[in-house]
Amino acid sequence: MKNVLLIEDDMHIKDLLEMHLRDMGCTLEMATNGRTGYELALNQPFDLLVLDVMLPEKDGIEICRDLRAREIKTPILMLTARSEEVDKIIGLETGADDYLTKPFSIREFLARVKAIFRRMELNKADDRPLRLLQFEMLEIDQEKRKVSLNGQRVDLTPKEFDLLSLLAEHPGTSYSRDRLLRLIWGYEFEGYEHTVNSHINRLRAKIEPDLSNPKYILTSWGVGYRFNDEL
Repeated sequence: MKNVLLIEDDMHIKDLLEMHLRDMGCTLEMATNGRTGYELALNQPFDLLVLDVMLPEKDGIEICRDLRAREIKTPILMLTARSEEVDKIIGLETGADDYLTKPFSIREFLARVKAIFRRMELNKADDRPLRLLQFEMLEIDQEKRKVSLNGQRVDLTPKEFDLLSLLAEHPGTSYSRDRLLRLIWGYEFEGYEHTVNSHINRLRAKIEPDLSNPKYILTSWGVGYRFNDEL
């Protein structure tokens, strides 16, 4: 049984989603303002957070950003009445796992929820040993999700860490932007490869000693990116 937190101030939508989530067998906590919802998400374990963007007191983008900054890794499905591409990119880059634009069909909503739950189960079933990766002065502790450079901790967002960890685990392997997007963010974000570029740029700014001549994350021209296999 999955425990879901629903933060939505539109009572019609809230009631509709509540009914269908309960029909799926989910248990629910609900909030109609951002501040209350944020406190619930911060202090209780959930399997999924369904989060409206436009909320009183604290908006969904801010909630998502603050939860990820505190390393709360609960999957987040964002709901919004906005349809502009920039809003979806902001949701992606603040750590959302999926994004639905209102109006949406209940069928599509339930399909997205089930897809998130399937990914969670696949991740749990992945029994790869977590490793401590060392590349000269760069250290990546996969178990603690900690990155250090020259002995100093580097603060990364969850998606930045996942991206760096994937590349560093397979030095020399070139990944296309589309493949990185699918592996790190999921198939729902197909067509938003430029968000990979922005994450790579931020990663490089945090770990590269010389941005004009990257040492760790290299560009595979015409393909995408790879981790340096000569370190």
